[in-house]
Amino acid sequence: MRKIQMVDLQTQYMQIKGDIDRGIQEVIDSASFVKGKKVQEFAEHLQEYTGARHVIPVGNGTDALQIALMSLGLERGDEVITPTFTFIATAEVVALLGLTPVVVDVDWETMNMDVEAVRRAITPKTKAIVPVHLFGQCANMEELLGIAAEKGLYVVEDACQGIGSVYTFSDGRKAQAGTMGEIGCTSFFPSKNLGCYGDGGALFTNDDELAARIKAIANHGMMVRYHHDIVGVNSRLDTIQAAVLDAKLPHLDEYISSRQTAAACYNEAFMGNEDILTPGKNAQSTHVYHQYTLRLSERVAPYRADIQKKLADKGIPSMVYYPVPLHLQKAYQDARYKEGDFPVAERLSGCVMSLPMHTCLDDEQLRYITENVLNAVKEV
Repeated sequence: MRKIQMVDLQTQYMQIKGDIDRGIQEVIDSASFVKGKKVQEFAEHLQEYTGARHVIPVGNGTDALQIALMSLGLERGDEVITPTFTFIATAEVVALLGLTPVVVDVDWETMNMDVEAVRRAITPKTKAIVPVHLFGQCANMEELLGIAAEKGLYVVEDACQGIGSVYTFSDGRKAQAGTMGEIGCTSFFPSKNLGCYGDGGALFTNDDELAARIKAIANHGMMVRYHHDIVGVNSRLDTIQAAVLDAKLPHLDEYISSRQTAAACYNEAFMGNEDILTPGKNAQSTHVYHQYTLRLSERVAPYRADIQKKLADKGIPSMVYYPVPLHLQKAYQDARYKEGDFPVAERLSGCVMSLPMHTCLDDEQLRYITENVLNAVKEV
């Protein structure tokens, strides 16, 4: 049996090695390492895939989130609502810009932003909502967009884990993750469903004026060369990474299907086990399983570290995403929040466990993983 990894980038690379190597060699031959034509080609292909009117590649997913908020003209002290159960970058960029992060609890089943919690958190200072498409499925965008329209708020989608996920509105209309709010953001970190071999990210928007502003901010605030009309940053996807992503993009749906097959295997193996709760599904969204995240029962959750050690001893890696919610992070301590204020997020932080999930898991590996997870849980 092949070595089990949380993410198997080596096997994936070998499957498309010719395309990857050819794309990288073309960039080297052209010596156009920054803003080369491959960046624009990839942006155009991603535009076709997502249906977004504009795709603006940048240096990474965190930059994408920061640039998105910078482009909206928000002022110091304006409030931005984010879920408390997410990766730190979602709140980090809010704080860096002098805005006020307002965190809300999440849904126990989907682990995405609780819509009613968002509604309760809105104040006269609220200017934007940042839903996170956590672990690979869309948040409840129809209701969130409705709230935003009613209250005059911006919606910036954190789709860094959700690229390729499709949301179906009640009228039957479908949209890709990242293309429903004013702006969407994604990451191309290597472990992502569409990942490069370094750092990378992109923004999506259907608004021409916003697109022009985003492009300028990402390029030192320039709309005309060496004329800086707004404060910007330096964030760009380098050409070699664009070549890698352009080689991978035609395989994205295949990669998603492989992840969904692996998730179905996990679901079937754990079905009916009282101590293992499989990932809940948003009925309006497909799940692309950037992570396959279990919730352990109250009985076994206190022994999570023991379960992980038992798995590690068998050569099976696992991870905890995320062990501390945002409102309990030292850097984001706030007099407005205390332990116990967000019970679902706090409970999730104490019981979630992610299993290996990537495009190259085979039947032998999946059987081995599920058998050992069941045994480890039973033994504690």
